[in-house]
Amino acid sequence: MFSSTTYQRRREILKKEVSHGGILLLGHIESPINFEHNTYPFRQDSSFLYYVGIQVPRLAVLFDVDENRDILFGDEHDLDDVIWMGRQETLQDKCLKAGLQEVRPFNQLGAYIQNMLRGNRKVHYLPPYQSYSEILLQEVLGIPRAAISPSATLIRAVVKQRSVKEDQEIEQIEKAVQVSVDMHRLAMQIAKPGMKEFEIVNAIQKLAADQSCSLAYPPIVTVHGEVLHNHYRQHTLQSGDMVLNDSGAETAMGYAADLTRTFPVDRTFTVQQREVYQVVLKAFADARCMLQPGAQFKEVHLQAARSLVTGLIELGLMHGDPEEAVQNHAHTLFFQCGLGHMMGLDVHDMEDLGEQYVGYTEDEPKDTETFGLKSLRLGKALQSGYVITVEPGIYIIPELIDRWQAEKKHSAFINYATLAQYRNFGGIRIEDNFLITPRGNRVLGPELMITVDEIEAYRSSFC
Repeated sequence: MFSSTTYQRRREILKKEVSHGGILLLGHIESPINFEHNTYPFRQDSSFLYYVGIQVPRLAVLFDVDENRDILFGDEHDLDDVIWMGRQETLQDKCLKAGLQEVRPFNQLGAYIQNMLRGNRKVHYLPPYQSYSEILLQEVLGIPRAAISPSATLIRAVVKQRSVKEDQEIEQIEKAVQVSVDMHRLAMQIAKPGMKEFEIVNAIQKLAADQSCSLAYPPIVTVHGEVLHNHYRQHTLQSGDMVLNDSGAETAMGYAADLTRTFPVDRTFTVQQREVYQVVLKAFADARCMLQPGAQFKEVHLQAARSLVTGLIELGLMHGDPEEAVQNHAHTLFFQCGLGHMMGLDVHDMEDLGEQYVGYTEDEPKDTETFGLKSLRLGKALQSGYVITVEPGIYIIPELIDRWQAEKKHSAFINYATLAQYRNFGGIRIEDNFLITPRGNRVLGPELMITVDEIEAYRSSFC
């Protein structure tokens, strides 16, 4: 945990933003895998972690703004718990570390909430994304599921506060990046023809665990990089393949990293792989140059798209004017997703609160219809203190090519005849994590090899 004053200060800022009523934050429970006492690894809700910091199940906290009281609802371990798990730090002691003085039994939560509602006082809560939280809200508020209505005031206040990272948060994220860099280096060391994808996943997961970290998300380690979120790990690495490794660690305090590198199974890329990699790397560099306070991330995304199109024209895969091609979304045959997203306590930071609040503004809402832009999680102006990812890519998806070609879609920009030579190419993605600084940006953590020459030199030292 951070210091008690950290959590107290965060709560005071939040209460001033919300200004009235009560703020209800629900912790998570231990979710069963196949029966009650065989559970998934416990992970606390991120907003609860941010304002309270206590990582034990079945808790709720109520910040009573009107009465200036912060009350944690939870239960101490009983004798059965001690018998099965041993003596643990008491909940009261945990609360003191979080700067919370008032602790009540969990079963008093409903009565406190109902008393507020009888006094016509507003209860603010965030969107529930677990069934347990939905059910608990129905119980304590006395409403049906259809009446659950998260507070936009609270969502905006949480997003405003959590978006700008404190120095101690940056330290945590950089710790996650350090471990993630080591994970990626290990993957490049051990990959060889004949290995299964899951063998690489197992190795990097052990490395993270050895550093007291978990994985921030299910890793994408695949020779089929054209599948954007490929979690199938049974393919065998073969000479001529590339491995796309999208993986990141999460610290014990819940802070994430998110890195991607694409490297050859052999010592070197093929000529075709090298040429496409250089196009993606140029788009990455062009995007990074634009990262600074005030820059609209949607424009950074579009600049990366123009850079990709320019490179694809040089390779003969596209033709025409890059600006016009991007305006018509022809680039989305190759780049179907967004350029990046916020990152922090969640690898897609605060995604549970809604992209319309986290990544966009009321004045500039998200495009939810256009192919490519509808997958862009972040579009608004950047601010100093934001932590974001930048992850351009080129993905050759045969099924998408076949559909577009049959429709003669964007034939003014796409050279389908040349593209046939790349049909089984796969995909390339490059991703790093950046802090927006007052004067620009800096990459977080130690830099991981990124150029063709650096990757080939590293691979050759182990192959």
